[in-house]
Amino acid sequence: MSDMKTCFKRVDYDLSNLLHYLDIGDIGLPDIQRPFVWSNAKVRDLFDSMYRGFPVGYFLFWENAQTNGAKQIGVGDKVHSAPSRLIVDGQQRLTSLYAVFRGKRVLDEDYRERKIEIAFCPRTGAFEVADAAIRRDPEWIPNISELWASGNSSFKMVKGFLKTLTAKVELSEEEEELISHNLDRLFDLQKYPFTALEIAATVDEEQVADIFVRINSEGVKLNQADFILTLLSVFWDAGRAELEQFCRNSRQPPALGSPPSPFNHFIEPDPDQMLRVSVALGFSRGRLKSVYQVLRGKDLDNGEFSADRRDAQFEVLRQAQAKVLDLTCWHQFLSALVGAGYRSGEMISSQNALLYAYAIYLIGRTQCKVPEHQLQKVIGRWFFFASLTGRYTSSPESVMDGDLNRLRGVSDAAQFMAILDELMSSQLTGDFWTTTLPAALNSSSARNPELFAYVAAQNRLNAPVLFSHKKVSDLLDPSLKTKKKALERHHLFPRAWLQGEGQEDLKVINQMANYALLEWPDNIDISDDPPAVYVPQIRPRFSENEWARMHELHALPDSWECMAYDDFLVARRKLMADIVRRGFETLR
Repeated sequence: MSDMKTCFKRVDYDLSNLLHYLDIGDIGLPDIQRPFVWSNAKVRDLFDSMYRGFPVGYFLFWENAQTNGAKQIGVGDKVHSAPSRLIVDGQQRLTSLYAVFRGKRVLDEDYRERKIEIAFCPRTGAFEVADAAIRRDPEWIPNISELWASGNSSFKMVKGFLKTLTAKVELSEEEEELISHNLDRLFDLQKYPFTALEIAATVDEEQVADIFVRINSEGVKLNQADFILTLLSVFWDAGRAELEQFCRNSRQPPALGSPPSPFNHFIEPDPDQMLRVSVALGFSRGRLKSVYQVLRGKDLDNGEFSADRRDAQFEVLRQAQAKVLDLTCWHQFLSALVGAGYRSGEMISSQNALLYAYAIYLIGRTQCKVPEHQLQKVIGRWFFFASLTGRYTSSPESVMDGDLNRLRGVSDAAQFMAILDELMSSQLTGDFWTTTLPAALNSSSARNPELFAYVAAQNRLNAPVLFSHKKVSDLLDPSLKTKKKALERHHLFPRAWLQGEGQEDLKVINQMANYALLEWPDNIDISDDPPAVYVPQIRPRFSENEWARMHELHALPDSWECMAYDDFLVARRKLMADIVRRGFETLR
């Protein structure tokens, strides 16, 4: 017989009680468990459904067994030092309600503060997102938050609104009664009934994490990182705030004269991504699921919780996060990517590869004391390798776990570099360069990691732009702000010409091997002429050596302009793979 039991109970609330429990800290609603992703229109629809008496879903809470001595989330004094219930599902909905009823601002996806102003028309019972016209119209209450924030009774609120409206609009007795009824109904939304399913405190973290991953609320899927971020909000709110501030600042270039910031041209990280780096650095773990227990102070042998153990583990996380968010480390790491030929986020096919490479950089810098000039090279080479091979594309946590296991306990710079070199050489064999990579280049994907590695290799080899005296690396500078891209991907065998020759398959026409980076004026001039026509016209602009070097670094076979298209593709893929190999080897 199965001994499986229901792990939750049903509890009924009205909205005023939910808000009260949030106010006193009994229910833990982080300032933002993750950025508030609902639009104001969606909040309006929530209030409209509640006003009409429609069901709007349930909440899922988890009873918190570890409350003694824990730091309360949020700001301000709370009656309870730590919440007895954490929110698993319904956070966006509850944030909406709390923000409107308490007049609180929320953070949007770019970590900017946003005020939610929902307007109500008492005559019609309609809800709208407040705009300038509504704010001028006496028929509307432009911000319903003021009804509850004022502390007035419903009688005073109704009386005040009618007095203001009748000063501008003549109302019949029936209209006054309808308006009074609708305002009372709005005011009584405080009594709206909610059902919460509360998971028992005895439920194992991995079970709760499984619930997190399985639940899909309003299309926003919860994941393992969300769960750990919730623990941070409960037990280390300052650390959560530091993560969010770092990510907020990474999205905006600093103003002239302002202090350094994490802004960069590669990635706009989210808190959960930087958290993964901290966990990898602090606990040598790529899988997040095993960290839930560690951060709650659970002994993995006997299953017992300890506040002292929890505090010790959070101290490890604090130290790791301080290194992860250190701006010197962050920018030095990103400079290693530039040194490897990658210039901006447009060349990054895997953010996992970037983030895990950052964790490995920090291990080399802080744990193994690798000299920075050597670390720059080996990390640039590692990122090039990880991106090229799609190392963290399939089962990234498992792969990273394996990589971290190899580095666990290593404190010697030479051993650190030897382990990375061994991992790279075991995959980048002769067969990889001559067979695997040319086959991978047989693709029409615009965001293929092999294509980005090819361009990075061209940067490393100081390749000129095709049919130009400028360098590829110069025109890929992300700081260039132009109306039109300085470089464009150009079909060497133009699409219209190939279609005229009977080739209709776009996957064949748009092969990576049929593209080269050109300055946009040249791209326009070439138009739809076949290479046998336009190449002889361009040839006189260059010396013999310039022409030969340009063809070599753009992987163009001899007399390619006269080759059959299918033969050209096969020959160029092999040459492109060799350019990638040469670029990679310059990083040794």
